[in-house]
Amino acid sequence: MKSVVTILKEIRPEFDFTASSDFIADGMLDSFDMVTLVSTLDKTYGISIDGADIVPENFKNLQTLEALLRKNGVVP
Repeated sequence: MKSVVTILKEIRPEFDFTASSDFIADGMLDSFDMVTLVSTLDKTYGISIDGADIVPENFKNLQTLEALLRKNGVVP
């Protein structure tokens, strides 16, 4: 199963997501990237992320993304 970092690198290969604490503030992810990421996470992990959870706070860094996955029953 792909890791979150691998998925992020597929969406935006030019960035080092392990070096950032705020992907959005650092310009690494925009709203389109978030939608793409949600779709990819849903397909990769067989989950359905609730629309109410698609907020910038859940896509800020690796820790918030992993928390979102855990909330949906995935152990990252």
